[in-house]
Amino acid sequence: MPLSTCLSVPAHPLSAARALLCAAALLATAFGSSVWAQPFPITAAQRATADQVAQAGVPLSELAANAPHSHTVERGDTLWAISSLFLKSPWRWPELWGMNRQDIRNPHLIFPGQVLYLDTSSGRAILSTRAPGAAANDLPTVRLSPRTRVQALDELAIAPVSLQAIKAFLSESEIVDEASFARAPRIVATQETRVLLSRGDRAYARAQYSDTASPEALTLGPDQARELRVFRNAVPLKDPATGEVLGFEAQFLGKARLVRGESSQTRTDAQGQSHTEIVPATIDIVFSRQEMRIGDRLLPAAARDWQPFVPSTSERAQDGQIVSVYGDAVSFVGQNQVVAINRGRAHGLERGHVLAVLRDSHLVTDRTDPAQPQLRLPGERNGLMMVFRTFDKLSYALVLQIADGVKVGDHFSNP
Repeated sequence: MPLSTCLSVPAHPLSAARALLCAAALLATAFGSSVWAQPFPITAAQRATADQVAQAGVPLSELAANAPHSHTVERGDTLWAISSLFLKSPWRWPELWGMNRQDIRNPHLIFPGQVLYLDTSSGRAILSTRAPGAAANDLPTVRLSPRTRVQALDELAIAPVSLQAIKAFLSESEIVDEASFARAPRIVATQETRVLLSRGDRAYARAQYSDTASPEALTLGPDQARELRVFRNAVPLKDPATGEVLGFEAQFLGKARLVRGESSQTRTDAQGQSHTEIVPATIDIVFSRQEMRIGDRLLPAAARDWQPFVPSTSERAQDGQIVSVYGDAVSFVGQNQVVAINRGRAHGLERGHVLAVLRDSHLVTDRTDPAQPQLRLPGERNGLMMVFRTFDKLSYALVLQIADGVKVGDHFSNP
């Protein structure tokens, strides 16, 4: 029976046969791969690690000191938090998954209410959805009553990290090159000579310029974006070590909707002379984080990338620095805040890669020595961050754990 049929039935009692068919359809949807439009982001290396652990298990020495015997998944849990409960290193997610590939076939389908059991009876760590000693067919009896409830399964499954902290960056933040941003469509006029724009206001925009190298006009054609993002002040992000401009971070102001495309029309004046007049595109401001004004730039709305990702380590050695701290007038970053780093896709970084944040080495005076020589203390690990969006030479990372504040210029490496 199609899932849509099950979800559309009214709340009155169903026949037993139909109820069983609906239950089967829901289970098939929950555990079948066809429900997901996007492939699971499991790399070959992660799968190989999980397969190896599935055969050998995790040594007991690799378990967290206070690893619980069981954990009931709750709403708000993350894969990072659950991994840190059982393992010393939370980014070693493939090993957590590999503890029991039979029960946890798909690490992205772990839902609130599930109980995860830690079994160490065989001298190795096994993670299971069944209590230790329970038979494979020893399942609890569940009494079902027909009812209708509609909710997307991908909204129920737990996330790898707190998506609330990075949600805006997945669809709003943008790294652009200077030339493209300078020639992006811009707001050129407002109604009633209004200076500032906010939600509900109407404005006018153009993509065309006077020279011949002008981009395509803003139109409502099939290949044109109707939803637009508004930006200002593309700030250069420079490599702290070399001074190279790695990209430009555009300041997100809000969103606009294209109502009418730009065009031109010919008019004849009183003397019979023909003149071509430019008619700018019409846009409506539909969301405003900050007030907008003439000159602000428009970029197409980014495709939402909600594909799940999981903690992992980069196969390549990483050694870089923090380029910028996101946020106005912010000098230091704490937990669950975002930084830009000077490594990206060109350096082998991918979504989900975990990096160790390091304190800078610094000089101190040895006051126990009469000569008071200068000593250089080595840089120590200060915390962990996870990459969640990558560009060519830059990436955004979320600070997951931190001891002291993170600042621009701090180094990072593989954990």
